[in-house]
Amino acid sequence: MKAFVAGATGETGRRIVKELISRNIPVRALVRNLEKGKEVLPAEAELVAGDVLKAEGLEEAIADCTVILCATGATPSLDPTGPYLVDYQGTKNLVNAAKTKSIDHFVLVSSLCVSKFFHPLNLFWLILYWKKQAEKYLIESDLTYTIVRPGGLKNQDNPDSIVMSSADTLFDGSIPRTKVAQVSVESLFQTAAKNKIVEIVAKPEAELISWEQLFANVV
Repeated sequence: MKAFVAGATGETGRRIVKELISRNIPVRALVRNLEKGKEVLPAEAELVAGDVLKAEGLEEAIADCTVILCATGATPSLDPTGPYLVDYQGTKNLVNAAKTKSIDHFVLVSSLCVSKFFHPLNLFWLILYWKKQAEKYLIESDLTYTIVRPGGLKNQDNPDSIVMSSADTLFDGSIPRTKVAQVSVESLFQTAAKNKIVEIVAKPEAELISWEQLFANVV
């Protein structure tokens, strides 16, 4: 297994890279800025300059990778095209490249509440709507996938247990980005994670259960 990580210098993406490396999985990280990549990513990660918005370079960037983890996301700005371009078109470009490269497993980090059109977050240029369209494109691609929908993201880790549920069943809650990275990477190893949408939050009162059971409980 060799992992390609898109959005590698983002707060969630860099944690995914670290989680992969901690499991001795070779990583090829897509970065728009090589200098920033060197600053924030472990030295063990192989860096490749590129952008999900530039479809023509993605197949070459993926090279010999066998799995893809996508943690891209539009940053808040005054540009109304941001979520459409990054969260939808960029993911679509990456899915198309993954199909050409016959990628074994595509993990997409999305968000809770993407099915709620009237959610307040859609005031930010329909960001949840475009994430949902990206999910739909991946599901219809015939690639083996896992879609991870985390709750509100926290930079600080905590000892709370992960709660995992089926699509459109969790509508509030938060989770540390480190745990999102753990779920994303673990999904590569769990047969029960294949071709599923998993919604995740972390709660102090939740029971600690195995990865196998967490994914198996999702229908």
